[in-house]
Formats: sequence, structure tokens, C-alpha cells
Amino acid sequence: MVDRLVNSEANARRITMVESCFGSSGQPLAVPGRVLVGEGVLTKICRKKPKPRQFFLFNDILVYGNILINKKKYNKQHVIPLEEVKLESLQDEGQLRNGWLIRTASKSFAVYAATSTEKQEWMAHINKCIEDLLRKSGKKAVEVHAAVWVPDSEANVCMHCKKTQFTVLNRRHHCRNCGTVVCGPCSSKRFLLPNQSTKQLRVCLNCFDKLSRDKAQQNSTNINYLRNSLKDRSESSGDDDSDDDDNFVPSTTTPEQPKFY
Repeated sequence: MVDRLVNSEANARRITMVESCFGSSGQPLAVPGRVLVGEGVLTKICRKKPKPRQFFLFNDILVYGNILINKKKYNKQHVIPLEEVKLESLQDEGQLRNGWLIRTASKSFAVYAATSTEKQEWMAHINKCIEDLLRKSGKKAVEVHAAVWVPDSEANVCMHCKKTQFTVLNRRHHCRNCGTVVCGPCSSKRFLLPNQSTKQLRVCLNCFDKLSRDKAQQNSTNINYLRNSLKDRSESSGDDDSDDDDNFVPSTTTPEQPKFY
């Protein structure tokens, strides 16, 4: 299906329409070999509350943005390479039904479809695109993914110290490593998480201690490996030469059924 649409006029028109809906706020999406596989509205779990977002599935990327005018104008475009994506189905809980996690190395979040059928269609099409992309590129699936942030509404007190209550003055913060909601003092440390940023990011005290221990252990392992390597090289050199001593604004529109092409 995707191969049949690669050079079709219908596919080119659809991609041009998506670009025009994002306007100057979005990046160009028309590249050779790219196909728009499907589109629709999903409810994304954001930090403050669930919000509708327009999603576009291409054969190599997943694009989403805020809905300003349904089918006409979107902003705050996000582009996710599919080769980084891993999906994980979620169990239904209360009003949150038909959901799954979209995990990537730099950001992970939950989305919900209107019906179980839509959920199955979205997950099946995304997974098929990922499988095809990895097979053609010969790359391996990404194994390390960013944590899903706990929504603000689920934490009235710090999830680390269990004492600090959040107020206007005591702001909520998120650990970039585990996603928990923590207070300022319990997230005063920063650590380099290369998959998410080139700068050191806020982490909770638990994660800082664990990450520091892991780094120290890794450094120790690397040092021992280097020493052994140098030792082996020295011994082998001695045997060979025995004579020598010398890295917005949310929309309130009702979601429609997704379209897959």
C-alpha cells in the first residue's frame, strides 16, 4: 500500500495540505519517498490535563500539533522519527480508555483514541511503519526510552520526600529520568542524559544517586578495561619485540474518526 502511494498525486496533495495547515510554524514535510499513511485526533496526556492533538502518521515520521481550527490550522508542530518509537498498550482505567504509550529516546507520553477499534488501527499502522522502516534501513530498534511524566494532577505532595505540599510558591517539578513529580529541594541535582539533551537536566535525588553510582561503576569498568588492554598490548609487544627495552491554545472540536490511506 505504502509503495503504491509513494509517487501518487493524491499523496503529494495530502502532504502539501498538512504543510499548509501548519504554515510557517511547521517544517517542510514533502521529501522523496515519504507517504502520509493516516491522520486523526488523539487525546494526549499533557502535564496539566488531557488535550486533543492532531496526529499525522507518515511512513518514516509521526507528526502532531495543537488544533487551532479543525482540518485548517495547527501549530506547535512536533516531529518524531519512527525508528525511535516503541508502543506500549495501556490498560483501561476509569474514563481513560483505549490508550497506549508512545515511547522515544527523548520524550515519552500517553495517548488515547475514541474507541478500541481506533486504538487497534493506530497501533497496527504505526507498528507496521516501524517494522518496514527498520527492515529497509537495517537499523536496530532503540532500547533506551525517556520516562513518561506523571501528570501534575496525580501528585498533591512531593513523590520523593512525601512531605512537601505543592502550592503557588512550592512549584511542581518533574524528574527527567523517572518522570515523578517532585519539589524543588528534592530535584536540586542535575545530570547529563545524552538521549534527551546535551545539557544537564533536573533529576530527583533518588535518580541522581543511582545515575552517579552507575556512572562511577561504568568509569571503573572502562578504566579496568583500558588497563587490561594496555597490559595485554604491552605483553604482546614484548613478545614480538624482545630486543626492544623501550561522545498554545487547545481546540474544543469533537474528534472525528481517523483516516488511513
